[in-house]
Amino acid sequence: MNNKIAAVILGAGKGTRMNSDLPKVMMKVKDVSMIKRIINTLENLKVDEIITVISKEGDVVKQEVAPYKTCVQEEQLGTGHAVNSAKDLLKNFDGTVLVIFGDTPLIGEETFLRCVQKVRQGFAVVVLGFETKNPARYGRLIMEGDELLKIVEYKDATEFERAIRFCNSGCMAFRGKYLFEILSKIGHENAAGEYYLTDAVEVARKMGLRCTAIQGDEHEIASANTREELALLEKYLEEKENA
Repeated sequence: MNNKIAAVILGAGKGTRMNSDLPKVMMKVKDVSMIKRIINTLENLKVDEIITVISKEGDVVKQEVAPYKTCVQEEQLGTGHAVNSAKDLLKNFDGTVLVIFGDTPLIGEETFLRCVQKVRQGFAVVVLGFETKNPARYGRLIMEGDELLKIVEYKDATEFERAIRFCNSGCMAFRGKYLFEILSKIGHENAAGEYYLTDAVEVARKMGLRCTAIQGDEHEIASANTREELALLEKYLEEKENA
């Protein structure tokens, strides 16, 4: 394994819940688009490869992330399918691959590096998690010591699992050598008929690979799906800058 880092940013989402014709990742936090904030952080980290997954109508995102590479998710078939869209660009990559949702613009360099270090320590899949007082809608991270056993969606969780406050942020890191083999084994036997990236943990463990999770700050890793959530990101960023 080499020490190179690649990042795959998921940027194919629409701005429907933002009441905007713009793709969601183009919405601005303090005058900078969410996706541009992520790229600025990755540039500071001197990441070796940055790839953004865009939709067929994603020309405005393609322009925003230039000169970095993009790939098109032809159909909206889930997060696992979105990451797999980058296969041709990363098929021989054996460093760490960060998978970042384009609506989580405030994750810092140190947090990404903590994910990378876990991959370099021998974990094939690393999930960035957080604890919150109101975890209702989030997937739960089921741990046993340092090992991440599985991610359980809230609707599928037992009462015991719902009491767990360690939640999935969506951001993950993979050893590049295994990433696309893991993705190829993810099925779509679910109500939405989609390929869920969260299933990567179960698949990797069945392959005999190790998985873990690290804890981040819930404000830093918050996402924005609505205008209200976008305003909360701006508020947190202002508080952080004024601290």
